[in-house]
Amino acid sequence: MATAAKTQGKHKNGKKARHSAVTDSRPVNNGTRPPMTAKEFERELEPLQEELVKLQEWVKATGAKICIVFEGRDAAGKGGTIKRITERVSPRVFRVMALPAPTEREKSQMYIQRYLQHLPAAGEVVIFDRSWYNRAGVERVMGYATEEQVKSFLDHVVDVERAMIASGIILIKYWLEVEPDEQTRRLQDRIDDGRKVWKLSPMDLESYGRWYDYSRARDQMFAVSDTPETPWHVVDSNEKRRGRLNCIAHLLSLIPYQEIPRAKVKLPKRQSDDGYVDPKHPYRFIPQRY
Repeated sequence: MATAAKTQGKHKNGKKARHSAVTDSRPVNNGTRPPMTAKEFERELEPLQEELVKLQEWVKATGAKICIVFEGRDAAGKGGTIKRITERVSPRVFRVMALPAPTEREKSQMYIQRYLQHLPAAGEVVIFDRSWYNRAGVERVMGYATEEQVKSFLDHVVDVERAMIASGIILIKYWLEVEPDEQTRRLQDRIDDGRKVWKLSPMDLESYGRWYDYSRARDQMFAVSDTPETPWHVVDSNEKRRGRLNCIAHLLSLIPYQEIPRAKVKLPKRQSDDGYVDPKHPYRFIPQRY
């Protein structure tokens, strides 16, 4: 598996990453530790989210451009990991792109064209919940792209990503890995839980039986696009909580951010009422059911 030590090496300011990058080849729990509790998870998550806020302020101050790609099988945990990255930061800085199926017009464009318009400008972090690698994965397996189209994509994708990096973008690619039994459990949970049923699409059901077609597609995609300049970082997401924490910690290790000094905040005094009188308006308060 790919290591994390040298994603684009340094940022344009020439400074090395703030944290030491993780180089473990594939840290797997293998049932040797009990599952992490929700309380343990939240305790470990809080300082990581504080660091993400520091990263955000650094991105705004320096005009950095960060693009993060999340790929993986259905139910691998991409959405949950992205949610934990973004829930305490500003959506004006951290933008999540989960593009729908292409329109007829987009189908006539150069394949990667509809993704390029969403790449980050200065002061932005763009997270792709699935990306241009759809062509090497779901489109290939489900027959939406011809083998000629897939070959053309694989022939050129690294050159396109090198161009992104040359333009000053910090490009980070994650593949979330999940075992077949765990994927089955999660998909069945979506069927049984009314809060999650919306996550289960006809595409998920059709692709579920094509595990090894997806494995072959992933293997070829890695063989071509897992390079020293544009590496894939693999997240063991069989235990969601540990996988999310490991991913966030690793992400922070790859970006050379620094804490931006901020002035101490002090609340100002409120103005005097200056004779204000409450009009006793009959406000329509909602029922207090809880």
